[in-house]
Amino acid sequence: MIAVTGATGHLGRLIVEALLERGVEPSQVVAAVRTPANAGDLADRGVAVREADYDRPETLAPALDGVDVLVLVSGSEVGQRVRQHGAVIDAATAAGVRHLLYTSILHADTTPVLLAPEHKATEELIAAAGIPATFLRNGWYTENYVANLDQARESGEILGSVGDGRVASATRADFAEAAAVAAINAAANPAQAGVYELSGDEAWDYATLADAVGQVIGRPVGYRNVTSAEHEAILTGAGLDAGTASFVAGLDANIRDGLLAETSGDLARLIGRPTTPLLDGLTAAVEPSKV
Repeated sequence: MIAVTGATGHLGRLIVEALLERGVEPSQVVAAVRTPANAGDLADRGVAVREADYDRPETLAPALDGVDVLVLVSGSEVGQRVRQHGAVIDAATAAGVRHLLYTSILHADTTPVLLAPEHKATEELIAAAGIPATFLRNGWYTENYVANLDQARESGEILGSVGDGRVASATRADFAEAAAVAAINAAANPAQAGVYELSGDEAWDYATLADAVGQVIGRPVGYRNVTSAEHEAILTGAGLDAGTASFVAGLDANIRDGLLAETSGDLARLIGRPTTPLLDGLTAAVEPSKV
């Protein structure tokens, strides 16, 4: 059996869907979720829905009973992930899981990207547990930019401090399909470990992003680049607390430094097709009524 944690979340649900689309029988898929009532549609399709709350370790081992391959989707609570992931890893060990896949971040073991430390620590916990593992080191999601659509509708511009930095984004569906393929491969050969540096086929700059956003919303959009200090000041002036403003500007600095621009080709090779272009991904992410 293949289990997916966070299976009602943005990425987890897409991984479950991709497993089914790739031919895995619903009875062989476990949707491990915090609130089973939210996965009723999956249960109706024959998927095994089990409670698995990262913050309630007593739910985790029972959720993984009989599971051979576990896709651990990283938690969304920054600052809590290592503790939460550690509980899942312990439960996987106790349940006899034969292979563990983890949705990490590009070059988690070496990158200075601000989001990386918790992913690096999780990878280290998995290695210490001794379970054969696959690290799915995901790059940036195209959906991260949906909020820029509202900004652009109001102002006609996208504001940031990335300079000429580029981003090789892909859609959540692309990354989910990769996780499903890797999980199916692991089910066939659970002892085979691996690392994938996953990113989109094209590294685009923010002028390209502005153009794509403009096409989606139907008006000209430009990119206004500012310094990191100016960016923080603008964000705090808009109501963000200083810590969050510094974090957002810090992520832009990571992009400016080229840390999210890698185009390794791993993602396209794993899913067997080109990754979704930026414009297509943004268009698909927006409800038609809001375009």
